[in-house]
Amino acid sequence: MLNRPGSGGGNDLPPVSEYVDALSGWASRRRGAFTFLVVLAVLLLWMATGVYSVQPGEEGVVRTFGAFTGVTTSGLNYHLPSPFQRVTIVDVSSVRRAEIGFRSSATQRQDVLGEALMLTADENIVKVELLVQYRIANSRDFVFSVQNPEDVLLSSAEVALRDTVGKMSIDAVITEERARVQDQTRVILSQLMASYGTGIQITDVRLQGADPPEEVSDAFQEVVRALADKERLINESEAYQNDIVPRARGNKQKLIEEADAFKQQRVLRATGDAERFLSILQAYRLAPEVTRERMHIESLEDVLQQVQLTLLDADAIGGQVLPFLPLKGLNGSDFPSSPGATDAAPEGD
Repeated sequence: MLNRPGSGGGNDLPPVSEYVDALSGWASRRRGAFTFLVVLAVLLLWMATGVYSVQPGEEGVVRTFGAFTGVTTSGLNYHLPSPFQRVTIVDVSSVRRAEIGFRSSATQRQDVLGEALMLTADENIVKVELLVQYRIANSRDFVFSVQNPEDVLLSSAEVALRDTVGKMSIDAVITEERARVQDQTRVILSQLMASYGTGIQITDVRLQGADPPEEVSDAFQEVVRALADKERLINESEAYQNDIVPRARGNKQKLIEEADAFKQQRVLRATGDAERFLSILQAYRLAPEVTRERMHIESLEDVLQQVQLTLLDADAIGGQVLPFLPLKGLNGSDFPSSPGATDAAPEGD
């Protein structure tokens, strides 16, 4: 038998509302703890989003509420989670490329005539294609100084190229001044990048092509071939000059030396003749008759040395004197006029 409220029984139970209140309080405490744990986990996950890694050859540009804070290097780093801080990773080691006048991919190549067609100083149109290689030298300037720095690089490269081509003739751009186009374009582009503060360093500028428009391409090819022939003829002429000039100089020196030798010989001979004459004159003054006789004998010796004498044996011809006529054979040999005739050279004194 249940006791009613207000009855005087000794085993009264607590009201049901007390149990409900107790269960509600316990559930509230459990929900509060669970909510706290959830909030704590979310907070930890949010804080963990600030952990980031920078690879070798990269730099991390840290911004706090959009303002520059610092630059981090390779390794594991931490920044305050967004929206307090943000990090931009910049590759500062790789060499990048920008294409002017064309666009290329792994499978195809497409001309961009709006960039490639340029006006030269002699008011001709030339199609020029340029390849620019660059790297990021200052990550802070690259991120903060200008918006879309690579687009600025493309525009500046086109401006530098047009400025260079516009000061040269079409023949110079297409043929002999291609290296000059590259060098001047690189100088102007580097100056523009430095003045804009883009943080970009130009490493190389290469002219990929410089051709006349297709409508006049054949005529320009003829000009190029003519210039090549001109250069070839000049080289051949210089080679001939380098061969003949040293030879002529050698012959000139040889003739000069021979003339000097002949001069010395004649001078020495004339000097000797003069000294001999003076000595003879001195001897003549001392003994005229003896000197005259000696000179006569010496003259006879000189003459007789050149005369051929033929001696005849009187016994062989019977003691008769026969007229003798020396005859030369057809082959130049001498025929003796009679048996026993012999040739003898004149003897000296």
